[in-house]
Amino acid sequence: MLIDSDTGQELTSLDADTRLAPASLTKLMTAYAIFSALDDSQVGLADQVTISENAWRTPGSRMFIEVGSRVSVQDLLRGMIVQSGNDSSVALAEHVAGTELVFAEVMNRYAAALGMRSSHFMNATGLPHDRHYSTARDLARVARAIIREFPDYYRMYSEKEFEYNRIVQPNRNSLLWRDSSVDGMKTGFTDDAGYCLVSSAKRDGMRIISVVLGTSSAKARTNGSQALLNYGFRFFETRLLFRAGETITQARTWKAASEFTDLGLEKDVYITVPRGSYNSLESVLNIPAVVLAPLAEGQPVAELQISLNGSQLLREPLRALQENPSGSLWVRARDGVQLWLE
Repeated sequence: MLIDSDTGQELTSLDADTRLAPASLTKLMTAYAIFSALDDSQVGLADQVTISENAWRTPGSRMFIEVGSRVSVQDLLRGMIVQSGNDSSVALAEHVAGTELVFAEVMNRYAAALGMRSSHFMNATGLPHDRHYSTARDLARVARAIIREFPDYYRMYSEKEFEYNRIVQPNRNSLLWRDSSVDGMKTGFTDDAGYCLVSSAKRDGMRIISVVLGTSSAKARTNGSQALLNYGFRFFETRLLFRAGETITQARTWKAASEFTDLGLEKDVYITVPRGSYNSLESVLNIPAVVLAPLAEGQPVAELQISLNGSQLLREPLRALQENPSGSLWVRARDGVQLWLE
């Protein structure tokens, strides 16, 4: 699966909705839940987590935390993201939710909220379980959510190594060394899942996300991801169309305190198109024949449509950029007469 991070547009895919074991790519969902808890002040980066025997005994890749020791949430996050520590993942899950099983329920609630309709998580690590699965499309969705919602925490994914307990472990994402535009995200491997990799890269202001699942070797997942990224940057471009709050047009507003109301978008709007086709875009503004006061700030008034070669690419509501209350009695009467005559 290959998507543009700003627009979410699919650039190319193959079997992107096939349910597969996600291995340690699960930790993207784990991280999203932890970042959300941090954002809501449920936990703090400086919190000291007492490591349980359950976390310490978790098999697979490890941060090498010791049972009974106290480790900060920040170090556990780096252990999970950079070193892919299963032990640190379980420790974080227990700190946030009490048990890993309850934390998995939290993960599933966040997954549902993100629209990950073909995913279900039974643990925080990605260790094999019959009811633990995801898809390339869903993993692209959570990766995009992390980048967009938690840019400060996302920076951890670009760290090439992390040292804990006098043990230095490198990031398993070899694209961080191969391609300077790559700054994340996560590798995974189990016998069931094969070799997996979610990658994110940014070139000339355009960020894309690739997901490769079920390959036969670490080399295959790296080469496949690099090929997808190169394809996306070579054949597509993403442009900022309009900024949030920018006046795109004005609507004649009848019976209002102000004759015209500025219309714009509530968020920045980007568009992804085949490279070289940007100048062929066509825009249509659908404004009602009669717009009546009062208008509240942010109220949808009209619609912007963008198409390319007859195919619609985007529809966004145009909203009032400021409040426009009803006008005076004289204005309302005058406009009423004009509307009746028309």
